[in-house]
Formats: sequence, structure tokens, C-alpha cells
Amino acid sequence: MSHFSQIKTEIRNLESLKDALNDLGIDWKQGPRDVRGYRGQTHAAEVTIEQDNGYDVGFTWNGKEYELVADLQYWEQNLSVEGFLRQVTQRYAYHTVVKETAKAGFQVAEQKQAQDGSIRLVVQRWSA
Repeated sequence: MSHFSQIKTEIRNLESLKDALNDLGIDWKQGPRDVRGYRGQTHAAEVTIEQDNGYDVGFTWNGKEYELVADLQYWEQNLSVEGFLRQVTQRYAYHTVVKETAKAGFQVAEQKQAQDGSIRLVVQRWSA
């Protein structure tokens, strides 16, 4: 029986996911690689975060979105699973918005981070 948990996310863009992990200072490895779990079990992932205890965290594509994959019994991150996903998702959303607005010809004109951690972006586009 597998010890791996797969947690759904709204993450669909691999490049924005990688940028989010970089922003958070998380050391990750490019996949496909195996996420290591209990008793040598493995699960394939596109992004792997190695933990010092020999059990990994990863993100795997399910055909629709990237799911977080880990043996949660051996979770060894600074935050809870929910806190970790909240931070990754916020940075992912930031990068997705900036990239998509840039494709439409917009530039970030203003950016402010509130005390609650939310980010306010103002984008603009000049038309001739």
C-alpha cells in the first residue's frame, strides 16, 4: 500500500511553478525524477524537492494540474503542508499574472505587498 498523498492544486504552468519555488528559496530538481517515500517506494514527478530525511516532496502532472506528492508522515518543511501550498500558490499566481499580462502587452507599473502578505499589482499598457 502506497504511503504517498496526492494533494490537488490549481497549478497548471510548470515555468510559473519553478519561478515560485525559486522566489521562496526552495532547492528543487528538474524532473522527471522519482519522489522517494516509505520503504523505498517512489512516485514520478516533474519537480522534486529533496528533504534531509531521505523522503521527498514533488509536483506531478495529472493531466489537468500539478499535484503535490509526498509521504506526509515524513514532511520536513518549515511550514505545514497547507502553509507551504499557500505560499507556493501565491507566488505561482503572481508569476502567472505577470506573464499573461505581458503577453497582452501590459507592464507592471506598481507592486505593493500588504502586511497580510497579499500583493497588489497595477499593470498598464500604452496604446498609440
